Amino acid sequence: MLINGTPAQVIEAADRGLQYGDGLFETLAVVDGRPCLWKGHLNRLRSGCKRMGIDCPDESLLLEESLAEIDSAQRGILKIIVTRGIGQRGYRPPMPSNPSRILNFMPWPTHSENRADRGVEVQLCSVRLGRNPVLAGMKTLNRLEQVLARAEWSDDRIAEGLMFDTEGYLIEGTASNVFLYREGHLFTPDLSNCGIAGIMRGLVIEQAEKRGIPLSVQDLRLADLKSADGLFLTSSLIGICPVRRVGELSYGLDYMEDTFIGDVIKQGFKI
Repeated sequence: MLINGTPAQVIEAADRGLQYGDGLFETLAVVDGRPCLWKGHLNRLRSGCKRMGIDCPDESLLLEESLAEIDSAQRGILKIIVTRGIGQRGYRPPMPSNPSRILNFMPWPTHSENRADRGVEVQLCSVRLGRNPVLAGMKTLNRLEQVLARAEWSDDRIAEGLMFDTEGYLIEGTASNVFLYREGHLFTPDLSNCGIAGIMRGLVIEQAEKRGIPLSVQDLRLADLKSADGLFLTSSLIGICPVRRVGELSYGLDYMEDTFIGDVIKQGFKI
């Protein structure tokens, strides 16, 4: 682990990331020794820092430290955390601030292998996401809703949980974005009020537009899950992963042959 460029395992107790969750993070897949989708992740980090009034670390510095943290590993997960840094007691942000950066490389999880081929089983979560347009789209350190939702199941057969907001709209998985397929049309939830705008989500939207496949970003409810012909999840770690079952709802995988999704899963997303 690197903390502000130095190998370490301990952060300051007064760091606002620890005290208030005052910061952002990115989780990147590492393939062939390189962090994948680098530009997309850095653009989201830069945008989030701007919205929160945190000075974003220099990209060249982050890349240099990322490669140093990855070292000779060929595959794994790289997590980049940027906090507002150390501050005094109270919510008021220090002016000026001195942001902290934390980079941590972890092995690739073995449980994620081959899920794209056979599809996964997911469940509906009872924990609801609060609506707050100020934070919508950003990947902040405040993940308590996801933590509580993920605590709802311990069955290893369940790969993910789907989350709705307090108004009953489908938003995302605990650690993924969601797409529905119905009659040749793709749908994904509107994230204007809550949820994380995932990098892979953006790539799927971009690919659908390039390939002329209708895709709508809109409000979705439980009824839309029930009427969908297919369902898949996306994230920078799982790529594109089809869902075969949500509770009592079951989905076939034939729809993947009618879109670019099947080709992407077979060939691997160019990350």
